[in-house]
Amino acid sequence: MSRKKPAPATIAIHGGAGPHHPGDPVAPPLVQSVNFVQEVGTEAGLLYTRYGNTPNLERVQKRLAMLEGAEAALLLSSGMGATACAMLALLRPGDHLLAATSIYGGTLRLLTEEFTRHGVDVTLVDPHEPRAWRKRLRKETRAVFVETPVNPSCRVLDLRPISYLTKEVGLALVVDSTFASPVNLRPIEHGADVVIHSGTKYLNGHHDAMLGVVAGTEPFIQEVLQKMMVWGQAPDPFAAWLLERGLKTLDVRVRRQNDNAMRIANWCADRKEIRKVHYPGLLDHPDHEIARALMDGYGGMLAIELTAGAKGTERFLRRLKLFQHAASLGGVDSLVSEPRYTSHARLSSEARARAGVPDGFLRLSIGLEDADDLIADLEQALK
Repeated sequence: MSRKKPAPATIAIHGGAGPHHPGDPVAPPLVQSVNFVQEVGTEAGLLYTRYGNTPNLERVQKRLAMLEGAEAALLLSSGMGATACAMLALLRPGDHLLAATSIYGGTLRLLTEEFTRHGVDVTLVDPHEPRAWRKRLRKETRAVFVETPVNPSCRVLDLRPISYLTKEVGLALVVDSTFASPVNLRPIEHGADVVIHSGTKYLNGHHDAMLGVVAGTEPFIQEVLQKMMVWGQAPDPFAAWLLERGLKTLDVRVRRQNDNAMRIANWCADRKEIRKVHYPGLLDHPDHEIARALMDGYGGMLAIELTAGAKGTERFLRRLKLFQHAASLGGVDSLVSEPRYTSHARLSSEARARAGVPDGFLRLSIGLEDADDLIADLEQALK
């Protein structure tokens, strides 16, 4: 049976690699050099790591574009670097940006503190309020920024009505899709113009490389490239090599994490020590139907609220043995973090509660361990 387009699992291994020839290495080599010999008398063929065009970078960028269904993609040194350069390419002083209230704390600071200093007006919008985006449009509005699923609340946004609006009025829809990965969600299929990832998370998957990704049209990626070059956000070739190696197992990793998270979420939902479980795969999650319609899997991220509150949370964390108390997410090892000391540390307890992250809220990044062992670890810690 012939297929017009390979499945994500195949793209993640072979995308952008080109034809195979006798003697080619099966494992792509690391080319650590930051510069290459240039032809005399022309700028053509200049390869330089800061330009994002060296062998390891170019190959993995093609693969990422194919995974997202985008014309092009660019690899940068971090997720925040990717977000900053993408938005710098979109916005100018005097422009207006609409951004969801529920976004990663670092992104929130970037948009509301740094970009406003550079003359960009930012309006935060509750994405769950009916007609919220349309109500806050201005003639200076240039883009809409959202994140789905949301870190750390695990809410899922319906991109379809937002994209209808942005296309109607000519705005760019930018989606941070880090929590989902291209295995579970490809925002461009649902009307997004730009997709951002922290490549540190699911794409790399091993907690050992820091990278960011921007995917979109070829002209837009060229604009982001110019920002990356002058703001110094290019990644190291070794990090790109690690990312390419991680991508080869992306599909199988994410599907295992989806399965593990679903089992753990169902188990947590039956525990009296846990007041609430946040996971879009659960039928009582407020966005379950949206997630089922847009996503191919519910993800490896979930959050729980302990009945015992903040003090109980500390006791629980100290008793865990398999789950490691660490920031970041999306890797093969299961992690747990407390947003009141990480992404939401700058907010008061009351402000965190209003943001849906009350004291006692824990974010779990489910890894590849056996689900029964992870459940046993949670059970002994709850006791």
